[in-house]
Amino acid sequence: MVSDPSGAEAVPHYTPEETRHRITAIMAASSGNLVEWFDFYVYAFTALYFKSSFFPNEDPTVQLLQTAGVFAAGFLMRPIGGWLFGRVADRLGRKTSMLISVSMMCGGSLMIAILPTYAQVGVLAPFLLLVARLIQGLSVGGEYGTTATYMSEVALRGRRGFFSSFQYVTLIGGQLLAVLVIVVIEALMTTEQITAWGWRIPFAIGAVAAVVSIFLRRTLTETQKAETRNSKEAGSLSALFRNHTPAFLTVLGYTAGGSLIFYTFTTYMQKYLVNTAHMPVKTASYVMTVALFLYMCMQPVFGALSDRIGRRNNMLLFGALGTLCTLPILLTLHTVTSPVLAGVLIVFALAIVSFYTSISGIVKAEMFPPEVRALGVGLAYAVGNAIFGGSAEFVALYMKSAGNEQLFYWYVTIMMLIAFLVALRLPRQAPYLHHDH
Repeated sequence: MVSDPSGAEAVPHYTPEETRHRITAIMAASSGNLVEWFDFYVYAFTALYFKSSFFPNEDPTVQLLQTAGVFAAGFLMRPIGGWLFGRVADRLGRKTSMLISVSMMCGGSLMIAILPTYAQVGVLAPFLLLVARLIQGLSVGGEYGTTATYMSEVALRGRRGFFSSFQYVTLIGGQLLAVLVIVVIEALMTTEQITAWGWRIPFAIGAVAAVVSIFLRRTLTETQKAETRNSKEAGSLSALFRNHTPAFLTVLGYTAGGSLIFYTFTTYMQKYLVNTAHMPVKTASYVMTVALFLYMCMQPVFGALSDRIGRRNNMLLFGALGTLCTLPILLTLHTVTSPVLAGVLIVFALAIVSFYTSISGIVKAEMFPPEVRALGVGLAYAVGNAIFGGSAEFVALYMKSAGNEQLFYWYVTIMMLIAFLVALRLPRQAPYLHHDH
């Protein structure tokens, strides 16, 4: 079977039964992914309300900086989660790893939902909040690599870009549901009620939803062969770096820029509209709800595009457009007064990000063989995401508090240039997974 010179895959024949089976597996795996990311993002969108419950400071920017610090701390656990769950997935199976990760997320969300406040237990409150976020960070660190690996392996060959894009459909869907829950709570409750106790509701919802996802994931069929799991190199960190260091560094390179711009225009953007553009909190929530919904809908379109033009071309367009457009978009948003204009600009930025996010999992999975695939994908993603994605709003808020907010715009632009240069290293033909059925 001959492949397209662009790197696109030829489409083999699948029976209707096999097609249904694979699509059902993708839905089951991605449903757990949705719950994981809902639970993780709820923190970012409720921080505006619970910041005073754990960090009693009169300056709103300082309070947001402290909550962002805890948010970033959760990201620091991701490399550990990427290594731990990647090893579990490569040695014990993708299904086992995904079941453990979603169970841990359930525990972290439930813990935050019932946490005492600073007024009740003093400094123990922010400490317990940090512990809960570390648990969630460990869980999400393992979730991404394993889910990306599983969905890439089970997806229909020739349409892997399209089907694997649903990882980010559900990832963004989790983020969108987090925003929607906040919007509903804001409509039904006063600001005082939300600040006092209403912010706990989304965390409780997330914990319950995680239980449902556990049962869904128990129906999954394992994609990894027994002989691969039993290989002495399965899940081995030494084997990964001995044989696949260039691939690891390539994935790490474009993950850094991709994670930074993703979190800039998603989780941080709500705070940016409130804290810099001075929009009302509720208006910013509405803008982000619409923007995230459109962003979610873009993923299969850009994923299908990669099946036609190749992953490398998708990544080159992402890096080039991100480098050219990030600075003017952020400068315009700095002084924007119209919510509609703000929404248009954010959606345009997210369209650029979609060149990467739609194929984020598959473009990484295609770089590693099955015995270290989950480890390679998960660890490279987690390291890049922890350093650059998790610190995005912390760095932005720090630069704002120091009076140099525009330095952050240049920081994102430079990282996008690096992502473009790294994308040039991508092979036109994927080294692995390309011929797997």
